Amino acid sequence: MADSTNAVLDGVPPRAPATVDRTARRAPGTALLAAVAGAFTVAQLLLVRPGLGLGWDEIVYVSQVTGHTPAAFFSAPRSRGPSLLAAPVASWSSSTELLRVWFALLSGLGLWLALRAWRGLFPAGVLATGGALFATLWITLFYGPQAMPNYWVAVGALACVGCFLRVRADPAARGALWGVAGGAALMAWMRPTDAVYIGVPLLAVALWRRHGRLLLALAGGLATGGVEWAVEAYLWYGGLGERLHEASRVQGGLGWQIAVDDQLRSLGGRALCRPCTGSMPPTAVTLWWFALPLLAVLALAVAVRAGRAARTLLPLACAATAAFPYLFLIGYAAPRFLQPAYALLAIPVADGLRGLVVTTAGRWRPAVTVLAGLALAGHLAAQYTVLERTVDRTTASREDWARTADALHALGVRPPCLLTGHEAIPIAYYTGCSSGNTAGHNENTTPAAVERTARRVPVAALTTPHGSPPRYARDWTPHRIGDLRVLVAPR
Repeated sequence: MADSTNAVLDGVPPRAPATVDRTARRAPGTALLAAVAGAFTVAQLLLVRPGLGLGWDEIVYVSQVTGHTPAAFFSAPRSRGPSLLAAPVASWSSSTELLRVWFALLSGLGLWLALRAWRGLFPAGVLATGGALFATLWITLFYGPQAMPNYWVAVGALACVGCFLRVRADPAARGALWGVAGGAALMAWMRPTDAVYIGVPLLAVALWRRHGRLLLALAGGLATGGVEWAVEAYLWYGGLGERLHEASRVQGGLGWQIAVDDQLRSLGGRALCRPCTGSMPPTAVTLWWFALPLLAVLALAVAVRAGRAARTLLPLACAATAAFPYLFLIGYAAPRFLQPAYALLAIPVADGLRGLVVTTAGRWRPAVTVLAGLALAGHLAAQYTVLERTVDRTTASREDWARTADALHALGVRPPCLLTGHEAIPIAYYTGCSSGNTAGHNENTTPAAVERTARRVPVAALTTPHGSPPRYARDWTPHRIGDLRVLVAPR
């Protein structure tokens, strides 16, 4: 079956398949992919503490479906996918540990399904290696157990492209056709704009080859996943164009802005690099990033030499379109933005590495194998170091939010209540309050509305130590909590 699939993909008449027990043939490959996904799940639970508090973006998503805190402001670029994934746990439990375990299990299952979508296109060892390369990035391990969209865009993209190639090989593969639609829907459910960028090469191939069923599956999946976002656009923003314009404003204005250096700086463990200043991370941390384009070229060369370029070229093209907006259209960076590109590169890169260490006759090259092993060991050491530091730093910042919430409770700011100003969204979640801002990207209220609320419930305005309080809060009682200046409205 694999030989026949490869031949059809690359325009060579297929050979008659040998009679083989399919169950016996698939079992080792399935078990190998399951082992990679299982190890990924366990690594998340061991290396990213289940007690790690919710971050800013997570709070926005989780608060939409939880009943123990008010929903935070949901800005134009966001979509409901992460909220719905969190709902089975967050809708009835406030336990962060339980939510982390849920997402770790879910992300492991997602990786396994996405890798299985590629069966028959590459040997099981290549798929397992590609999955391991992606799963051992600190970015993947750190965000796997979190209620964030980018990992799920990556998984959806990997499944969609793999199933697309399988349908190209066998148009009668109905299961793979549903996989194309499902992967496209998952991407659009999480981040509709990302789904469109990733889908461009797939749509182009489907149109070029006049493959109506593939085109219908892709378009149907994207529409299904993005319909809720589009409906909200008309209900709350006046239309798709208006929501896209507002999303661009929130993101600092989309346009030609080279953010390659910003992405490099973020690789040192900065969850959000905005503004992105400071020194670059050590070379050991960024070396793999510079090696990726070279490994992609190697993968394509290996595929061309083997006469199977199509299944390598398409994921590389989708990886390029996935990365393009985050490298050249926004003025800031976050390492998670490029997760879909990393996932799509993983399998072709694994195939290219296999071409380096194994001859066409199937023999290992000892010297090259040793060098590749040492390089991978150094890469994993650097990834683990960044992950450990990122987890420690993130844990400390979220514990600061929890301590601030306790101090606010001691000042009488208890639910129902309202916080406004600096870091109001995360601190309000930990305090059990609503959050409201009168300016900035998360503007969702007015000074007059804040003053009216202060007559009914406790209200506090938060600023940095040297920040100017809002005009309506200048007569409020000042307090100092850690690095924050807190002004509490008189009751």
